[in-house]
Amino acid sequence: MTKKMIEITSLDASYANRQILYNISLDINAGEILALVGPNGAGKTTLIRTLTGVLPYTRGRIKIDGTDFGTLNHNKRSRYIAVVPQARDLPPFFTVYQTVLIGRTPYLNWLGQPGEKDHQIVKNALKLTQIDDLAGRLVGDLSGGEQQRVLLARALAQDASIWLMDEPTTNLDFHHQSHFIDVVKRLIEEKQLAVLMVVHDLNLVGCYANRVAIMHQGRVFTCGKPKEVLTEDNLSYVFNVPVQIITHPETGAPIVLPDGHNGLEKNILQERNYVN
Repeated sequence: MTKKMIEITSLDASYANRQILYNISLDINAGEILALVGPNGAGKTTLIRTLTGVLPYTRGRIKIDGTDFGTLNHNKRSRYIAVVPQARDLPPFFTVYQTVLIGRTPYLNWLGQPGEKDHQIVKNALKLTQIDDLAGRLVGDLSGGEQQRVLLARALAQDASIWLMDEPTTNLDFHHQSHFIDVVKRLIEEKQLAVLMVVHDLNLVGCYANRVAIMHQGRVFTCGKPKEVLTEDNLSYVFNVPVQIITHPETGAPIVLPDGHNGLEKNILQERNYVN
């Protein structure tokens, strides 16, 4: 039976006296990536901020693992929810080990001192994300891909069952994007994490997400499996630009192309046997 880790019902939220989110209803299940896509200003980041408690909601309900969000204090929320932002948010003069250890903050005693258990959890997180050899390095000296894995390790050390990821691959090249998502998928399967990920690259979404929610003007326009949601009609309407969808011959994933050159991109891909 699928376990719902986040249940959002009829959610409204405002910022600076302006309503941003309208009647949002979504579920995020254990063991899956729900990708959040849409044009700039659609409300994606606002939804992430609302789920972390940074921005209060004005109507509706949020449940975290069956518990009402409003009844959880900051410490309990931190034990449930980890935020994985872009690498640019990392402190450059902390070592990798110190940065990952920050993830243990919700569990520290009243003196704020980590114990043996905390250190062991950090070491395990470093090993799972394959950066244990970087433990003594300064974060500012790492590559973008390595820094993103530091953020994953910090989330693992936090021992949270829900990860909120706001454009975590934006500053990564294709190789590091692919590796990063592969690591995330492996951890999701091993830990049965529930991941809500804001993503701009629609082709990344088509390959890796279990479900996709398209946001438009502060509302959930549609939600479902990538093949159901990433359609020419949906994307052309929401992004206000014509697109064409082709199917990857091996994975069946939808591939999104701009529809502005009389099918030139599709013809090139067909010649190279990338698509049917």
